[in-house]
Amino acid sequence: MNSLGTLLCLGSGAAFGAMAVFGKLAYGDGATVGTLLAVRFALAAALFWALVLAGGAAAEIRALRRRDVGVGLALGGAGYALQAGCYFAALERIDASLLSLLLYTFPAIVAAAAVALGRERLDGRRLASLVLASGGLALVVAGAGAGALDPLGAALGLGAAVVYSTYILVSDGIVGRMRPQVLSALVCTGAAASLTVGSALLGQLRPGDLTVAGWGWLACLAVVSTVAAISLFFAGLERVGPTTASILATVEPLVTVL
Repeated sequence: MNSLGTLLCLGSGAAFGAMAVFGKLAYGDGATVGTLLAVRFALAAALFWALVLAGGAAAEIRALRRRDVGVGLALGGAGYALQAGCYFAALERIDASLLSLLLYTFPAIVAAAAVALGRERLDGRRLASLVLASGGLALVVAGAGAGALDPLGAALGLGAAVVYSTYILVSDGIVGRMRPQVLSALVCTGAAASLTVGSALLGQLRPGDLTVAGWGWLACLAVVSTVAAISLFFAGLERVGPTTASILATVEPLVTVL
């Protein structure tokens, strides 16, 4: 196993693990689901493009194929936006640790899909890792006390897992053709555009309701649980592949519960 890829995936999982906590705190300081999603991805997109341009990638961006640019924007505008929408809508209805358990059915979904598509072979080591990680996750969340099960919240959490699995499998096909930061910038730009329009149409875009602390929690979401988390994930995914990256990502619920 690629040691650097392993560390990158673990770092990404830890950064994503703070997301539910930041989200709950932002809700308490005036954020709606729409405000949270639109502001999070708009800030993240701006930060990613600043990093890309500061790194001298302008020539690389001009050399990208239109198809790859379109896929990157669609990954954010459709895939990541839908996954994030389901996740944060579920977070309003169920406990963060229970949501993590539901979301983290995705490593098993990714592993099964990767094998079915012929991309990877599920050997004994990976299968054992998947079983142990999933079993340990269930014990951690059960020990934390996950609260009552809301049917709609649970359905949204499982929906987020299915969408995220698709997102990972599609990303694996493109991540080797451009730098992780460039792909991340495209993904966040697509997500910011679709979520801002959708939130405005639904009357959920109300940034004026945010307190100063609320803006601070959204900044934490953008910097830690979006820019850092996505960059590390794409860099790790390129090195270890979708199944291993998904299994390593199960560190996220542990961080959330802690």
